[in-house]
Amino acid sequence: MYTQTNQMFKKIENSNSASDKCQPKLLYGRNYIKEDRNSAFTCLIFSPKEEDEVGSLGKYLQLFVKHKVNLLHIESRSSLRRPNNYEFMVDCAPSGNIASVIEALQDQCSYFSIISSDHKDNMNTVPWFPRRIRDLDKFANQILSYGAELDSDHPGFTDPVYRKRRKFFADIAYHYKHGQPIPKVEYTPEEIATWGVIFKNLTKLYPKYACREHNHVFPLLIENCGYREDNIPQLEDISNFLKDSTGFTLRPVAGLLSSRDFLAGLAFRVFHSTQYIRHSSKPLYTPEPDVCHEILGHVPLLADPSFAQFSQVIGLASLGAPDEYIEKLATCFWFTVEYGICRQNGELKAYGAGLLSSFGELEYCLSGKSELRPFDPPKTSLQKYPITEYQPVYFVAEDFDDAKQKMIKFAQNIPRKFGVRYDAYTQSISIIDSKQQVEALVNNVNQELQILTDALKKLHH
Repeated sequence: MYTQTNQMFKKIENSNSASDKCQPKLLYGRNYIKEDRNSAFTCLIFSPKEEDEVGSLGKYLQLFVKHKVNLLHIESRSSLRRPNNYEFMVDCAPSGNIASVIEALQDQCSYFSIISSDHKDNMNTVPWFPRRIRDLDKFANQILSYGAELDSDHPGFTDPVYRKRRKFFADIAYHYKHGQPIPKVEYTPEEIATWGVIFKNLTKLYPKYACREHNHVFPLLIENCGYREDNIPQLEDISNFLKDSTGFTLRPVAGLLSSRDFLAGLAFRVFHSTQYIRHSSKPLYTPEPDVCHEILGHVPLLADPSFAQFSQVIGLASLGAPDEYIEKLATCFWFTVEYGICRQNGELKAYGAGLLSSFGELEYCLSGKSELRPFDPPKTSLQKYPITEYQPVYFVAEDFDDAKQKMIKFAQNIPRKFGVRYDAYTQSISIIDSKQQVEALVNNVNQELQILTDALKKLHH
């Protein structure tokens, strides 16, 4: 076991990241920046074998000093696994001899777990995932579109003004941190005109093609968030509206995140949203998600409690999941949240954001020209799909609750040795891997049932 662990952290030990601050790097000829992947996130969680004693944490921290491992964050809390014990969590910088620290801790602790972004082919390591909502800051800029560099087939490639504008939006997202208000943007007359064309065309189609939940929320967005043909709504206003509706919030991002990182945000009810708009030369086409796709396609459904819960279920299922299951979950996300169709009152309606933000495909998806299949995660997760043309296959959900239950059942097959639970009070993720934790959750559920029972009695009087 230790040999595997030692090999596991060989790459981390060889990096010089202790003194080298991670900076984004622009890839030549591409529209993405990538962080230095040597700066792997590594979190160690452990509990001492002995009962609580004064100076216990200090004793363990000496191991990190001895092996020259820098610590970025330290937490201690009452153990959820052993009564009268403490549990420690440390975030390690990729420095020193971390493998020796791990070996020593494994011998001295009753509970020990490694969560690392350097998890590929590494046994006994859980793929890194955020434990607190502020941890989203750690990966929000790992992969992002960069305004000055667009692919040669992008409509704005030869437009220096547009490219400069894209860099402006990328900089907003890059400097954003959790807890800050999202900077408001003064959109240009050209950008507003582009938005106006899209808004006008799509709102004509929504009554006929969009699902009930989308059409219910849309007037509320007009009333509360400034949705109208001559105004591009601000992400901050929309985020506040969503928080009041379902607890979801928006976070600005400059482009596409990896599937693992994007889905992890959903676990915290955080949706990473772009703020830039597509090029004015092609208002009804965009090669990547833009603000029109986000706030016309995604936002209305995120304000629906049932759909918000469905989205979070996919996010929670992704935490600590092996790479092959991340791909399956991302595919399920594609055929539901992005391109989903549902059945309502005997009619087919669109609820996927890719459909609700596309003037052409919104009509096409219900025209009978594509194959329709029932949403079934084990089968849906294996379906291949194009990203630059209309979908040849769409999956139909009976309703959001039915889709959610199917996703929960599918997630039970993901091979991980723990459960996860989102704590809305602390906006953090709990790893559930002990009998004591399960018992504590059962007690909480019993208390909630007591409240419901009491409410039902009062309704009958």
